[in-house]
Amino acid sequence: MKTKGSTLFEAEPGKQEVRITREFDAPRELLFRALTEGKYYEQWIGPRRLQTKIEILDARSGGRYRYVQDDGAGHQHAFHGVYHEVTFPERIIDTFEYEGLPEKGHVFLETTKLEELPEGRCRLVTQAVYQSVSDRDGMVHAGMEHGVIESHARLAELLEKLQSAGT
Repeated sequence: MKTKGSTLFEAEPGKQEVRITREFDAPRELLFRALTEGKYYEQWIGPRRLQTKIEILDARSGGRYRYVQDDGAGHQHAFHGVYHEVTFPERIIDTFEYEGLPEKGHVFLETTKLEELPEGRCRLVTQAVYQSVSDRDGMVHAGMEHGVIESHARLAELLEKLQSAGT
C-alpha cells in the first residue's frame, strides 16, 4: 500500500464503511495536535475554497465539536459530533454529522488511529462506519473523497509549516 504523499480512499461497494489512509512527514504528536486543536483544525479541514469557523472543539472523551464552512457566496455547511474517546497521541473515536441533510440521523462513527513510523513520520488511518450503505454512498457521491484528499493536502502543508516554525 503506497500512501506517502497521497491519500488512499477505499469505499468498497455494498459496504457501510470508508477507510482512509495517509502518511505524513511529521511526528505523531504534532499530527494529533493538528487534529484536536481548533487553531490548527480550521486551517486544514475541507476544500480550500471554503472558510472554516470552529464554534466548539472540545477534543476529550465526552467532548464535542461543531464547525461551519462558508463558500463566500452565502452558502454555509455545518458539521458536528461527539468525541467518545480521545487518547493522546494514538486514537480518536467520534461521531460525525453533516447538518445540511434534510432529515436527521445520518451520523457515522469514525475511528482515527495514528501510527508512529520511523524517521519522525506517522500514518493516519481512519475508518468511518455509516448506519447504512445508502448513507455511505450518499456521502461518497456528494464528494467526500475529493474533500478528504484536499483536506489531507492542506494538513500536510500545515504540518510542514508548524515544523519549520518549531511548533
